[in-house]
Amino acid sequence: MDDQFTDVTYKVENGLAWITINRPERYNSFRARTVDELIKSFKRAWASEEVGVIALTGAGEKAFCTGGDQKQRLETGDYGPSDSGLFEVDALHRVIRDVPKPVIAAVNGFAIGGGHVLHLLCDLSIASETARFGQNGPRVGSFDAGFGTGYLARVIGEKRAREIWFLCRQYSAQQAADWGLVNKVVPADQLRAEVRAWADEILLLSPTSLKVLKQSLNTDTEHFAGIGQLAYSNLKLFGESPEAREGITAFNEKRPPDFSVYRGN
Repeated sequence: MDDQFTDVTYKVENGLAWITINRPERYNSFRARTVDELIKSFKRAWASEEVGVIALTGAGEKAFCTGGDQKQRLETGDYGPSDSGLFEVDALHRVIRDVPKPVIAAVNGFAIGGGHVLHLLCDLSIASETARFGQNGPRVGSFDAGFGTGYLARVIGEKRAREIWFLCRQYSAQQAADWGLVNKVVPADQLRAEVRAWADEILLLSPTSLKVLKQSLNTDTEHFAGIGQLAYSNLKLFGESPEAREGITAFNEKRPPDFSVYRGN
């Protein structure tokens, strides 16, 4: 664990690096600092000869990750300070895909919004029976594109991906498994042991073979990265609009948003 980290913990156990979002009081939502620390953790695991598999999870029992910290966004208009001055969530998505070691999402609770995209980008997902999945962007004046939409459709199909985004419902772990969104569902108290078992099987395999296989699998969907860049450009502009402000204000006031005046756009 890095003593300078406040939002993330990093621990290596017999070839398996556990990267844990450690903000349970905010349902493991991420601010800019969280994203910076996640990127550093993945790069540390990438460079480490001790590590052959990486697991991403959330602290506590309630949430894996619930996306961007909307309280922070309302308070300051952004996700807080970062090392570079940029909100590096796109770089986080890249490092999860680019790290040449298998990444397992250990989904221990809510995987919502940007947190849902994080688990989607991991190579494998193992979920607790208590996990819940879904997108929330259109409810809070936000959206995703590229990996969060096109890649989601590639994983579970167009109709289901559109349902997830257009209705903003939440789905059970079993429903996620039935759709092919996760690889396996286990009781909550068996989640870490299951991830450990999968990691142990992977650790018996050739690291170079796994690296090339991951790169080959990624190649088929790499074009979604460019689409995602267009989305981030538009999201920055949209985030300053009255429509987006209504979404985030309603979320923090715990009321339904009123987007009716924007339907003619």
